Amino acid sequence: MILKDRVAIITGAGSGIGRAGALIMAREGAHVVVADIDGANANETVDEVTEAGGSAESLVIDVTDDQALQTGIEAVASRHGRIDILHNHAGAQVAGDLEQVAVSGFDKSWGLNVRAHFMASRFVMPFMKKAGKGVILNTSSSSGVLYDREMIAYTTTKHAVIAMTRQMAGDFARFGIRVNALCPGWVDTPFNEPFIAQMGGRESIESYISSKVPLGRWANVSEIAEPILFLVSDRSSYMTGQILVVDGGETVV
Repeated sequence: MILKDRVAIITGAGSGIGRAGALIMAREGAHVVVADIDGANANETVDEVTEAGGSAESLVIDVTDDQALQTGIEAVASRHGRIDILHNHAGAQVAGDLEQVAVSGFDKSWGLNVRAHFMASRFVMPFMKKAGKGVILNTSSSSGVLYDREMIAYTTTKHAVIAMTRQMAGDFARFGIRVNALCPGWVDTPFNEPFIAQMGGRESIESYISSKVPLGRWANVSEIAEPILFLVSDRSSYMTGQILVVDGGETVV
């Protein structure tokens, strides 16, 4: 088990990619803290982990609430004596171009997709520095490296995550802390509902993906879980400040 005895906090782990990441980390020996705003979803993930023989606990939290986030992270560190991995995954997709998107939607995107990543990283950093090691993985998106039709709030925040990842990596490498970003492409989860609605429904999005993605299909969450495991484990021990794009080839065309 390549993550044996490590403690991992995964935000947005109640469903989709976050849940898949929690499951694969637990499979490899980590104790996973399933952080999610939806308690029922968080508990479902915990149940899946424990039924598979893994170790997990839920942390029901709004990651945009600074005080709650700090209290939750510090409680994890107090209970377990360490935090080895932070996967900042919680995010939101808000549709609309410059003129269409609600300003409140833009602000929500920034708070959840960027600021919450920043704050969670800030709160775990003292524990990682004290240990002389640690891994932070930030979820960006293929939308962080290319144009995404009429999705200005989402693309702006996901580009910002990449810049923040590189800056954090450069600043904290001397403490033995690695920081990388994952850029998933089209993954078939409910997270995509805003864009699917904007595109005109399921048939339209299927046509869009088949024409834009060289592999011609969605990814399933297991195909994103493996890259997550790579980035949070010692398999990527000499990688920091890097952006791993897993998108079926969309960014090469």
